[in-house]
Amino acid sequence: MRDPIASTASPAFETTYGTPPASGFVRIPFASATLGAEQPLLNSELLGYGRDPLSPIKDAVTADGNVVVPIDAQAFGFWLKAAFGTPITTGTDPYTHEFRSGGWVLPSLSIETGMPEVPRFAMYSGCVLDTLSWQMQRSGLLTATASLVAQGETTATSSATGTLSELTLQRFGHFNGAITRNGIALGNIVSAEITYANNLDRVETIRSDGRIDGADPSIAALTGRIEVRFADQLLVTQAINGDPCEMTFAYTLPSGESLTLTAHAVYLPRPRIEIAGPQGVQATFDWQAARDVTLGRMCTVTLINAIEEY
Repeated sequence: MRDPIASTASPAFETTYGTPPASGFVRIPFASATLGAEQPLLNSELLGYGRDPLSPIKDAVTADGNVVVPIDAQAFGFWLKAAFGTPITTGTDPYTHEFRSGGWVLPSLSIETGMPEVPRFAMYSGCVLDTLSWQMQRSGLLTATASLVAQGETTATSSATGTLSELTLQRFGHFNGAITRNGIALGNIVSAEITYANNLDRVETIRSDGRIDGADPSIAALTGRIEVRFADQLLVTQAINGDPCEMTFAYTLPSGESLTLTAHAVYLPRPRIEIAGPQGVQATFDWQAARDVTLGRMCTVTLINAIEEY
């Protein structure tokens, strides 16, 4: 592969798990992809033929990996749908897409990665999103990591996606980010991490092709970390009392597009407060969210853009 810049990644949602659709693939921006399939060899344990081993045999196929994508106003909605399921969409340009946690069924995707110069085009079918994570900080490029579990891989020398749909890249930056606690801006935040996990359970049945039968979601988790300049007792007091709060992580573009993740019931652990030297004192909270009794869900992600539906 002489020029990785020519590489492509194109997802489409499946109607039937493990079966790539005939159309509907979208060209998406991505920074890197480790999605792939591997099949290890099992060493022979048999004796009676001297010191040299007999031929190994093939083990089961494992297909998974990560795709690092920019957090933007349009293409990121595909990853949110993979993480939470089909959103509730309202409004008319701009449209408001509301993704809710706790859904029982997750959609599967087929994703083709292409290396035209080789040429090699790999189609990964039955992709289900396991985790979606990103960091908030003061500067740098804003990206998210989508971890996927796939059923299998097929390769070809030409693309099977047909004509790709194109999306407008409207990228959010760290400068567009804000964090609130119970509706009030939370100050003194140095950095934050957010991870949503579906905690997939691979359905490993006996098959002649060595693939899995599916990937079922189990108890979801929304966790993260916030690093705070220790200037007041607000978060420490909450941690000691054991009370939850609502935390919102949001990005807004000047043109009106926005992305907001609201964790409805966030619990904070009691942190260790250390004075390590002449620099400012910082505290780290490894927070975790839980189901809000009133709303009946753990979190809501709202994406406002010009896309009519996902």
